[in-house]
Amino acid sequence: MKEPKGTLIPIGGNEDKGVKVSEQYSLEFISEGILYQVVKESGGPDGLFVVIPTASSIPIEVGENYISAFEKLGCKNVVVLDIDAKEKADLPQNLKAIREANCVMFSGGDQSKITDKIEGTQLHALLAERYQNEEGFVIAGTSAGAMVMSKEMIAGGSSTESFVKGAVRMYYGLGLLPNIMFDTHFIMRGRFGRVSEAVAKHPNLLGVGLAEDTGLIIKKGNEMKVIGSGMVIIFDGHDLGHNNHKLLEDDTPLTLTNLRVHVLSNSDKFYLKDRKVEAHPMHLPLELY
Repeated sequence: MKEPKGTLIPIGGNEDKGVKVSEQYSLEFISEGILYQVVKESGGPDGLFVVIPTASSIPIEVGENYISAFEKLGCKNVVVLDIDAKEKADLPQNLKAIREANCVMFSGGDQSKITDKIEGTQLHALLAERYQNEEGFVIAGTSAGAMVMSKEMIAGGSSTESFVKGAVRMYYGLGLLPNIMFDTHFIMRGRFGRVSEAVAKHPNLLGVGLAEDTGLIIKKGNEMKVIGSGMVIIFDGHDLGHNNHKLLEDDTPLTLTNLRVHVLSNSDKFYLKDRKVEAHPMHLPLELY
């Protein structure tokens, strides 16, 4: 399969939208925030930005928040698509918006709603086609919108009962990046264990935990650059020495050995093909996106 030409920007949730003056785990100014980087990667504020709040239980409010946030960055052409049923995905006006968009942004909420209402539609196929073939086309997503980018998708599961078989629930996502499983709100909600079990179930895939107000710019399906104020935790299980997941009954503690974990922060890079880390030199100033 050829490498995609588009860009993915998964975000761990609670990205700074410039609504508050300051907030823990958020950068203070919208000009230095993740959404600024989304706009920049999409070619600037003159483009068309399409917001899809399908995952949210309050899509109208979420859509309005994103319109306001993008407007703070000078974006005048922001459209919200109300896709609350599968038959709505392929309405002509929705397909036209996706066809003309410079950036498509999926909101947070319940990632399974995105799969149930968009997966397998013409809109899904158009998104995948444009991501595969068009340089400069951006698909961004926060929280649920990030998790649905994968093929094997974490759908839920307990953080307090982690490190036992059955603590994580899996579903299928949109398959834009098939070699990764994302989890979000990673630090605040203590999701180390459920990503570990996801990797135990699928050791050929990378588990990626995104902290809040933290994201990745993923180019050509390979180079991943960390942006934001927090951390990205990468779980690499391809050299697991022992993995008893298949042998256990549910609710039984797991044994995993030689699970490789990388903790990355602003401007660090990870290359998927070689599973190689490129840490940002400490003597240089960190990039403010």
